[in-house]
Amino acid sequence: AFVESTLAQLFKVKGDKSFRGGPAYYILKGLHKRWWAVTFAVLITLTFGFAFNSVQSNTISDALNASFAIPREATAGVLCLLTLAIICGGVQRISRVSEIVVPVMAIAYIVLALVIIAMNIGRFPEIMMLIVSNAFGADEILGGSVGAAMVMGIKRGLFSNEAGEGSTPNAAATASVSHPVKQGLIQTLGVYTDTLLVCTATAFIILCSGIYTGGHDGIVLTQQAIDAGLGGDHRFGSIFVSVAIFFFAFTSIIANYYYGETNIRFIRNSNLAVRIYRLLVAAIVYAGAVVSLDLVWGFADITMALMTLCNLAAIIMLGKYAIRLLKDYQDQKREGKDPVYRSSTIPEIASETECWE
Repeated sequence: AFVESTLAQLFKVKGDKSFRGGPAYYILKGLHKRWWAVTFAVLITLTFGFAFNSVQSNTISDALNASFAIPREATAGVLCLLTLAIICGGVQRISRVSEIVVPVMAIAYIVLALVIIAMNIGRFPEIMMLIVSNAFGADEILGGSVGAAMVMGIKRGLFSNEAGEGSTPNAAATASVSHPVKQGLIQTLGVYTDTLLVCTATAFIILCSGIYTGGHDGIVLTQQAIDAGLGGDHRFGSIFVSVAIFFFAFTSIIANYYYGETNIRFIRNSNLAVRIYRLLVAAIVYAGAVVSLDLVWGFADITMALMTLCNLAAIIMLGKYAIRLLKDYQDQKREGKDPVYRSSTIPEIASETECWE
């Protein structure tokens, strides 16, 4: 996460209203491999614009169906229209709302998880034993379950925190900072927050509930686990998660769309291509809300793996620049300065870093 986001800042370009950048840009400018850059641009557009957006719309429709019995087709239609309305002219507005609502919902979710863990603290040793025994038990090792668990963990971890995947650099490149390393460190913190706090909180909520063997999966399992963890006959968990997931998932749909548009404009800066892409995104949002979860995840896993391998190869080759930038940043901090990057710091690529003096 640090390397890819630092590189995105280093090789970013000037857009119409802000900066643009990401793996396609640093592959082209740092490695001078246009075919590679275009390949990545196509893969991220398929993965985020289509595959991941279908996952997000599926999650929203599942949550609303479980909590309020809203038909999936109705949710699909509303999501399709909202998505079109925003990506065709209201992205800035939804961004401002997201800056306030999403952090508040995330903090509320973590607090709720802590409450559930505190209410079930007596089961904590049992839960820890369950985790260890299922991870390292003889039956699991001999049966290959450890390998299967690691594969699933990698796939879902990539989907959740996106480290090394090549998606967050597209957003990281838009920031205005005095030194690329500053944005790289911010993105690194995001990975820890997501994986160690949010994902772990969800895991403990489900384990505390004791209903993880009931046959449910996805967002429905989390909703039922919160209800069971809080005890009593109420549906607070289902309602809270439905509201939270709507904000999380819908803002993700908009962000995913943006990743695709940025890379389409990299391939060919055509307004017609972008308009067609917008219609296709709206269609996939509708389709994702009504198809099965397994089908959605299968498509997402394949495209995600391909784009991740493409990006990892690039950051391995370009990582030396991120390391040099980190040293420059640390040296300036030791001198008591607010670090500022100058293109002369890495003279051999100064001509490719157009946004830095």
